[in-house]
Amino acid sequence: MNRYQITDRKSAGSLDALLASIARSDAAGVGMIQVREKDLDTRALCALVAQVLSICRNARVLVNSRVDVALACGAHGVHLPGGSMEPAVWRPILPAGFLMGVSCHDLDELAAAEAGGADFAVFGPVFRPLSKQDDRACLGLDGLRKAAGAVKIPVYALGGITWENAASCVEAGAAGVAGITLFQ
Repeated sequence: MNRYQITDRKSAGSLDALLASIARSDAAGVGMIQVREKDLDTRALCALVAQVLSICRNARVLVNSRVDVALACGAHGVHLPGGSMEPAVWRPILPAGFLMGVSCHDLDELAAAEAGGADFAVFGPVFRPLSKQDDRACLGLDGLRKAAGAVKIPVYALGGITWENAASCVEAGAAGVAGITLFQ
């Protein structure tokens, strides 16, 4: 099963706890780790991305929102929140193989992400999120099934993912599962 860790040092309890969790995830074969520390300034975010890159031997490291930081630090890609400029706008300045994922919450956003050149999408919330308050309706396994069948790019399930329900997400067509709490 493809796994995608999203960082949150505050819910991890500390930076050291987060880095330990990333090291465990990398050793366990997690495929992608998204550094999502929205409150850090550019210098601190670059320092954290550099630390994560130095830890990871297997996982591909992506930076949330910040294409500039991802490029400057030598990360493997970026994760764009919904409403960001589409990946096709960025492609001309990016190195070959640079990954771009997009957050999607409905079929229209998924279609736009695929048409815009995203390499993959993170789709949710499938279940009630465990790490934050989200007032959006849960899309459930049926919504995930429709989403995964609507596009050719890989779709990762997000929102309330646990080890108990992860397999059902893959059975519904997800390429894998993404989360914060799942990895901490």
